[in-house]
Amino acid sequence: MFITFEGIDGVGKSTQLELLQSWLEESGREVVRTLEPGGTDLGQEIRHLLLHRKGDVSPRAEALLYAADRAHHVATRIRPALEAGKVVLSDRYFDSSVAYQGAARDLDVQEVLNISLWAVGNLVPDLTVLLDLDAEAAIARRSKTGVEPDRLEREKVDFFERARNQFLDLAAQPRFLVVDANLSVDAIQDLIRKRVAAMGLS
Repeated sequence: MFITFEGIDGVGKSTQLELLQSWLEESGREVVRTLEPGGTDLGQEIRHLLLHRKGDVSPRAEALLYAADRAHHVATRIRPALEAGKVVLSDRYFDSSVAYQGAARDLDVQEVLNISLWAVGNLVPDLTVLLDLDAEAAIARRSKTGVEPDRLEREKVDFFERARNQFLDLAAQPRFLVVDANLSVDAIQDLIRKRVAAMGLS
């Protein structure tokens, strides 16, 4: 099974993914945990270009770099793990490109989606967990971590609001579980585990 975690920066994706991984492994599942961009050696190089390079990256170039990372990620890590019967948990996938490079960067959302689907050979997650939080609250959370923001995290609040609204539009699809990220960590995890268990993983 392939499960992805989405949402704007600062909503707690990594925390929830780690908790779900522990729960699944305790029940005897073999889990591969990964992230985008940067889930492979090549991806780490692309991640540096996207998030830590000094200077601008044009929106179309940014979208294509994310697609390149994703294509390699799926081909070399995600598909092999799924074919081996493992559960794959990914911190971000192509919905992030649709939200960030499509809506937030004012590119054509459908074109960005088409590029992403081509890059991954139409591999769609079985479940996508969307942790939803308004942009100002998410930015406030990030500021408390003391971690230097990357190139995308330095964008203004309206950028993240556009991304958030696009995520919510995407969440009309049945594969999505939308969870209020204002809930406690335990309450969020409980909702995620209930959905995963209902899909046959427990």
